[in-house]
Order: sequence, then structure tokens, then C-alpha cells
Amino acid sequence: MLITFNNKGIYCAQADVYIDPWQPVPKAIITHAHADHARPGNKHYLCHQHSAALLKLRLGDHINIQTLDYGQNIHINGVQVSLHPAGHIMGSAQIKLTYKGETWVISGDYKLANDGISTPFEPISCQHFVTESTFGLPIYRFPSTETVATNILAWIESNRKQNKNTLLVGYALGKAQRLIETAAYSGLPIFAHGAIANVQQTLIQAGHPLHAVTPTATMDPKAKQAPYVVVLPPSVLKSTWLKRFAPYEIAYCSGWMQLRGARRRKNVNRGFVLSDHADWDQLQTAIRATGAENIYVTHGYKTAFARWLQEYAGLEAIEIATPYEDDLLLEEEKDEAI
Repeated sequence: MLITFNNKGIYCAQADVYIDPWQPVPKAIITHAHADHARPGNKHYLCHQHSAALLKLRLGDHINIQTLDYGQNIHINGVQVSLHPAGHIMGSAQIKLTYKGETWVISGDYKLANDGISTPFEPISCQHFVTESTFGLPIYRFPSTETVATNILAWIESNRKQNKNTLLVGYALGKAQRLIETAAYSGLPIFAHGAIANVQQTLIQAGHPLHAVTPTATMDPKAKQAPYVVVLPPSVLKSTWLKRFAPYEIAYCSGWMQLRGARRRKNVNRGFVLSDHADWDQLQTAIRATGAENIYVTHGYKTAFARWLQEYAGLEAIEIATPYEDDLLLEEEKDEAI
């Protein structure tokens, strides 16, 4: 087969290249800039052009990096390689590899819902499709992007009327940009934790038309200010540092908010179901759209989802072990590190 799986990751022997390798390798193709997919130590990185600045932010300017646009083809020892939109975050890409009539697509993380920031997911015809299954159970059916944005803005306005600040918790890369763009419609000042402000500034400098934010480090906690919005990473949830923003209401924004009790466990006032991953219906739609008969299911609810694909969709579905924590993987551990 063109693609195999080993202890270093997803490997194409003909091109001698790994996709999102788990250990340092000579040549790596990166689906997107989250830390579990783009790891340090590789000698050469190939990624979408929108991921380059993010990789350098995370891994350093010294990395040897080559970029491609979506749909641009290159050949590596006879293997045709191209990148296609995954819709997960800015710069996220599905990796298409073709050799002697055999086509594989390694999707990385993806979603079909258009978030207005990332290039929307594009289904690619193939015989073999590698899919995530982060939300691969029927319970995960997410509301529309528009509905969530409307609800967030209504909540911000309610807080404003009560003279309270609004704290929105989301991952530094991907989720935070969506929250900032939504909050901008409120007309209130927007502050962001340093990790988020750095990502936002990096993306703006790279040419993305995003709203600027003010780092929280520059705030004067003693100054009287009108209600404002703060966007924060999950790592600060249990910190006493949050007291500087009082009085406030705080919301956690994640696909995991679909679960009953998730908001209570996070100890927040509100939970908004906002995910950068495909839900149950999107996973099925994406897989059907590829036309692939062979499906390889990675991190998430891979056992349950692979069984469903076998028994109800009539597809050849194989579980692929990864270093990622299975099933109820906390996204703040998976996606926040940047």
C-alpha cells in the first residue's frame, strides 16, 4: 500500500515522507499548526502557506519549511502530493497523495461547518480516507455557527446591561479567532490573554483580515472601564488571576459543551457548543463525499465509529492507534498548546 502506519506516524515509503509525525523525522507534511500535529525536531516541514507563520511562532524561525497553496501539485519521487482545505482552522489541510492510480487522503482534523475564517472543507475523491473521530458518537450534533454566534452576542449584551465583563474561554489557535470575530460585533473593547494575543497578531501580520485585540498584560486593573470582553485559554480557568476582571460572567466554548454536566465540571456560568471538529453528521457526510471504500479511523471515539462504518455504512473501516488520548480527550490538552 502507498500509506502505512508505524510508531513514528503515517508514512509514505515511496516518497519517504511522514504526515503529522509523532516523532522527529527527516521529511514531514503537516496538516495544521496545532501542537499534536506539528511537532518539533523534523528536518523539513511542508505545509499550507497559511500555516507557515504559525509553525514559526511555535517551533522557531530556524525551521526548514516549504509551503504550498491549496490545489497546488508537487511530485516527490513519483508521488503526486497536494493540499486541500480541511476547514478546521486557518491553514488546515487535507493531504492528498497519488501514485500509480492509488489515492489516499489524510484529513487531519476537519469540520464541514463554515466558520467564516478558515477555508471551508473540500471533499476529495479517493480510495483510502484517514479520518479523525473526536466527536464520533450520535450525541454530538452541533448547532449552526450562526446560532452559536447569535447566542454569544446576546449573552454579551445581557452582561453589559448588568455592568459585567464577559470572559470567553477558547483555545489559542482556531477557537479564539472565532470568538474574537464574533465579539467584535458587540462593539465592546476586546482584550486577550498573551498566548491568544500573540497568535492573533501573528495572523494579522501574515495578512489575515482579523480584528486586533489588546493583551491583558497592558490592562490597568485599578482603572475604571466600561464592560469589556476578554478571550482566554482554558489553562487559566482555575487561576485566581481571573479576579482582576471582576465583576464578570464566564463561558466555556467547546464541542464538549454538548455533554450534560460539562459546564458544571468546568465551573463556568455558560457553555456554548462551538467546535473546530466535525460532529457526527459531518463525519458521515465527509466520508460519503470522498467515495472512499477504505476508511482509517484515528483519535477520538475510533472503536465505536469504525464499528458503525462497518456495520451500517458497509465500509472497510480500520482503527489506527495514535499517541493521542482516546475518547473523552480534553481539547484544552490537545489543541491549546501553541
